[in-house]
Amino acid sequence: MQIEGLDYNTQREQLMLPQYGREIQSMVSYAVSLPTKEERQLCAETIVDIMARMGQQGKNNTHNDDYMQKLWDHIALMSGFQLDIDYPCDVSQAAKISTKPEPMEYPMTKIPVRHYGNLLFRIFDKLKTMPEGKERDMLVKMTANQMRRNIMQWGTGSNFEEKVASDLAKYTDGAIQIDLQSFRFEKVDAKEKSSNNQRKKRK
Repeated sequence: MQIEGLDYNTQREQLMLPQYGREIQSMVSYAVSLPTKEERQLCAETIVDIMARMGQQGKNNTHNDDYMQKLWDHIALMSGFQLDIDYPCDVSQAAKISTKPEPMEYPMTKIPVRHYGNLLFRIFDKLKTMPEGKERDMLVKMTANQMRRNIMQWGTGSNFEEKVASDLAKYTDGAIQIDLQSFRFEKVDAKEKSSNNQRKKRK
């Protein structure tokens, strides 16, 4: 509903850079409309000075070349690159500021159990073909301890080590067999135990 005499922001043209407010945008539009280059130049410099002082540390930033570059880029953007003046810096790359980055792809790889995560399953695949040796032994130890941490965080049982040994053999197609009589897991600190107990209570 539109009521005569009332002017809502939702009915106005969308701002290019909302952080400066509609007043600065109006000033830039006014600068574009001035008839002479001298007038436009003076008006633009005044607007940039106002924009610099709007920041909490504006007075200090007026001597910062990178900061002033950003302000002139913003002036060019808000004018739609229609402001005919002698810019004190190159604003040809200003359009990149308003370009939204491409959305990142979310990994949708299907894995048998979610609590281990995609990274651990990639390690399982690597372990399948790794030759025996210190490097594989170290990776097995790191993987087994991470598996136990994941199970403790999400599991409800108590035989975590047995579950790790079973799953590690299963998901590496039998390539990795842990002997629980000789294999030594890292000690569980008090925070991990407390966190696990709290989850069990909530369930």
